[in-house]
Amino acid sequence: MTDRILLIDKIRRLPAQIARLIDRLSDAQLTARPLAGEWSVAQNVHHLADSHMNSYIRCKLIATEEHPTLKPYDQEIWAEMADASGPNVTVSLSLLTALHSRWVVFWETLPADAWARTGFHPESGDVTLDDQLQLYAAHGEAHIDQITRTIAAGQ
Repeated sequence: MTDRILLIDKIRRLPAQIARLIDRLSDAQLTARPLAGEWSVAQNVHHLADSHMNSYIRCKLIATEEHPTLKPYDQEIWAEMADASGPNVTVSLSLLTALHSRWVVFWETLPADAWARTGFHPESGDVTLDDQLQLYAAHGEAHIDQITRTIAAGQ
């Protein structure tokens, strides 16, 4: 149980952590790609909103349907789209903040018997809500690391 509380807290804190990291960056810093094969800071922020919206919906489907099939998407293509690559991260950060507020309520009020419910992801196989919580708490941390490395490489 304690592990879940810690993981939920990571979900809760992620938007503020991202906001602090990018607070004083210029448009040029947000869109720079100083690391080969890595996204810009802006793409990371937009991706977090896209990815976590997808995961939130997947979690709701798992919680409310019997073993739903979860739709994958091509994150590389999404990251190159105009709404996910430009320097204005305000909307994506707002989306992430609001989404994580809802997601925390979802996690904190999930009945004990729901944690083991499963969905089927064509790329990952069967996944539980426990799996999703662990995966997306770690996903946020991985993008904090990527953003931090990208900022440092651009200085």
